[in-house]
Amino acid sequence: MRRTRWRRTLAAGAATVALALLAGCGGAPAGPPVLNWYINPDDGGQAEIAQRCSAASNGQYQIAVSVLPRQSAEQRQQLIRRLAANDSSIDIMSIDPPYIPEFAEAKFLAPVPEDVAQRTTAGIVNSAKEGASWNGELVTVPFWANTQLLWYRKSQVAGTGLDLSKPVTWDQVVATAQAKNSIIAAQGIRAESLTVWLNALVEGGGGQIVTNASPQDPDGVQLGLDSPAATKAAEIMKAVSAVGGPGFSTNSEDENSNAFQSGDAMFQVNWPFVWGKVNSAVEEGTVPQSTPDDFGWALYPQTEAGRPSAPPYGGINLGVGAFSKHTDLAYQATECITSTENQKQYFLTNGNPAARISVFTDPDVVKKFPMAPVIAQSLQQAKPRPQTAYYSEVSESIQRTYHPTAGIDPPTVGPATAALIKAVLAKEELL
Repeated sequence: MRRTRWRRTLAAGAATVALALLAGCGGAPAGPPVLNWYINPDDGGQAEIAQRCSAASNGQYQIAVSVLPRQSAEQRQQLIRRLAANDSSIDIMSIDPPYIPEFAEAKFLAPVPEDVAQRTTAGIVNSAKEGASWNGELVTVPFWANTQLLWYRKSQVAGTGLDLSKPVTWDQVVATAQAKNSIIAAQGIRAESLTVWLNALVEGGGGQIVTNASPQDPDGVQLGLDSPAATKAAEIMKAVSAVGGPGFSTNSEDENSNAFQSGDAMFQVNWPFVWGKVNSAVEEGTVPQSTPDDFGWALYPQTEAGRPSAPPYGGINLGVGAFSKHTDLAYQATECITSTENQKQYFLTNGNPAARISVFTDPDVVKKFPMAPVIAQSLQQAKPRPQTAYYSEVSESIQRTYHPTAGIDPPTVGPATAALIKAVLAKEELL
């Protein structure tokens, strides 16, 4: 069923792209402007939304979708290169939030009209609003929001004394896994996900990786990696790696999802896609119904007892290209794309949580995603990754010095990383 759906949506996407090509040909009949929407890969949900919004525009515009590379860093690179050349064919972009400050600083984003900003941020979760902004101003439109939960196997946690109906700390989770001689699946791989994890731990301890973004002067960037919160974060990463299993230093979200689904790991911190994945496996007959029935979920663990956790925030926001010839229509289209109805449908069909709070209490959504209320609460607490125009340099430096986490020295890894970031920004070091 999933494969049939993907074929259908590919055909829909191809149709809209073909429309764009025809519009560009001299012999093609005149038609409404075609808005080019560059999307990240998904299960076809954005192509379906493009079709619906094209139809709903009553002939004002058509939307053609083009799929960007799978990795967000490659998506950024492709868009940045074209925008640097003043590419006017980029009307709408699906952008991973950590790159938004860089796009905004480079003036690659058309300003969000005030009325559009008011309508598209009404009823939006805190983290999505913060992640769509730069320097206190909305520069993109929130589309869908993502966050990580603490997933646990009910059967393995039973009898351990860990009460997951209340907030728990990383120290408690580690101690429970050690007592059961089991595994915590977290993203220990040398990848951007390592930065996501560190950021959540530091923010959860009341600190920040970047304390002064200084977008106009790289030498002025200030870092908080020598703070007590950063040291505690490093201690947690090292402790988790000791109960992370033999493949911890190379495991990404997918491997961790597999380990948890198979029962090898009693805990994992991961995005909500794991729920859709296990239920698809049940439909395909590769796992029994008892497997998802054994899945439990809770808020992301606390760095410090008593201080609310700061779960990772992800998702996608929509930017309108500064060089687009149709910025007004593009912003009309973004309002359609991010409507409550489309956010709900995208959540139901593609498993990507909405940015709008009301979607999480919709009966259809709660029926399919019983953890929706926890996701909504997590998104209200979540914190974006470091908001800086130099995110790529910051993230790659972290990956270099914090990996493998089993080998880090908690008191010194933060200051060493800060020194590396400063040297990279000063062009004294290469990554």
